[in-house]
Amino acid sequence: MLVLGFMTGTSLDAVDMAVLDTDGEKILSFGPAGERKLSDATRNVVLEATQQALAWERGRPEPPIFVHAAEMIAEEHFAAAEAFLQAADLSWPDFDLVGMHGQTVLHERPEPGGLGRSVQLGDAALLARLCGRTVVHDFRSADVAAGGEGAPLAPVYHLARMKASGLEPPLAVLNLGGVANVTLWTGGDELTAFDTGPGNGMLDLLVQRRGAGRYDAGGKYASVGRVDEAVVRGLLAHPYFTAPPPKSLDRHAFSLEPLEPLQLEDAAATLVAFTAEAVKRGFEALGAAPREVIVTGGGRNNPEIMRALAERLPAPVRPAEDHGWRGDAIEAEAIAYLAARAHRGLPISFPATTGVPRPMTGGRLVRP
Repeated sequence: MLVLGFMTGTSLDAVDMAVLDTDGEKILSFGPAGERKLSDATRNVVLEATQQALAWERGRPEPPIFVHAAEMIAEEHFAAAEAFLQAADLSWPDFDLVGMHGQTVLHERPEPGGLGRSVQLGDAALLARLCGRTVVHDFRSADVAAGGEGAPLAPVYHLARMKASGLEPPLAVLNLGGVANVTLWTGGDELTAFDTGPGNGMLDLLVQRRGAGRYDAGGKYASVGRVDEAVVRGLLAHPYFTAPPPKSLDRHAFSLEPLEPLQLEDAAATLVAFTAEAVKRGFEALGAAPREVIVTGGGRNNPEIMRALAERLPAPVRPAEDHGWRGDAIEAEAIAYLAARAHRGLPISFPATTGVPRPMTGGRLVRP
């Protein structure tokens, strides 16, 4: 099947797109990949929807802004794809499926006696009408309803990607998005995965709140700052880090308040150290040392984060491009792959990746 996958991360940076030819098991070929930056109008509405989601009490009706934001996100996806497909000499009838992750505005992990909540906004029915193709969406709800974490979902694709590259276990894939998550492949189809802690999200929020841009481009601020070890220790005292995997996080799980007394450069350096130390603890929790750590996501473009990881992790740390992977497109590729699996009723989440009781399929199909 030829599948177009869409991903919009919690960085609120862009609509990522990637094309795969896949049966949901093997990757038969890689099509083009690209992105289009989110419009300011959509980004502002999503930011407001996120704030309202964080204040949304369980049992209460969902915030009305969700409907408006979902429509804007679908329209943004369609507009991004129109330009992308034209440049790639493709058209909508070429595709068997479209996979849309949607924009995460809330992610709460389950607690004893209670299910989690995970909300991804995107009007799949509208997108299906606009593009005339079947859209697979809502990949997390079934997992959450069964008591799973609902995240991370990319590990089964990480496995397929490693196999397609002819790589050998034990290997780890570390995705540095808004949140960092690791997939450990020990052999066969055996995977362990969980969120290790912050990725780029806290650093992005810090820079934005200080009025210094959207993110710490090239590690400019962190590179000249000094790490406040006491703040790092305080952040690592969060109970999340002693909880056993599998486990998951929201981008807003940790407060920036401990960093307020620090100047921007020192605060950025401290967050880089926090991110890297959390990843280190994640690997210690796994109790296994991979031969290599392959890094995907936007964080691999920050040399300070990559340096901090290289100093702490028990294996060589290399960007995805070292294996010919498209580091910025892995998540969109994963959504295309998951869409194909969902269409065939194949599992997309597993006990050792999300804590779900049994391997489960997920996603919902909307036809035009």
